[in-house]
Amino acid sequence: KAEIQNYLSQHPELSFVLKESGLYYLDVTVGTGEKPVAKDTVFVTYTGYFLDGSKFDTNVDGDLFDFPVGESYVIPGFDEGIMYMNVGGTAKLLIPSFLGYGNSGYYMSAYTPLLFEVELDSIAPGPGK
Repeated sequence: KAEIQNYLSQHPELSFVLKESGLYYLDVTVGTGEKPVAKDTVFVTYTGYFLDGSKFDTNVDGDLFDFPVGESYVIPGFDEGIMYMNVGGTAKLLIPSFLGYGNSGYYMSAYTPLLFEVELDSIAPGPGK
């Protein structure tokens, strides 16, 4: 929590909205397309950063990343953040560790908050649509 508060105080120009879950969400560009709903497949471009600004993952120069949203295929904060976006939009997701990789230390150090810059490229309707 202290790392996130420190990051926010160092970046007062970023007006994140604190969601009920604990996710910090910021629309950079509001898209004009539809919002995804659970079970839709979303196609995104993303870059993941640690709060010190160092990049740990990206698909910007590669293929779009696709997954069924709301189905726990990605970390909870990423899943939730995508569902606030409209197609064509870009957003920043400031994800506390409990909505990220938690305290396991499996993928990265335990209790690590993350920042993602995400663009929602398109949506494929889920089953029943």
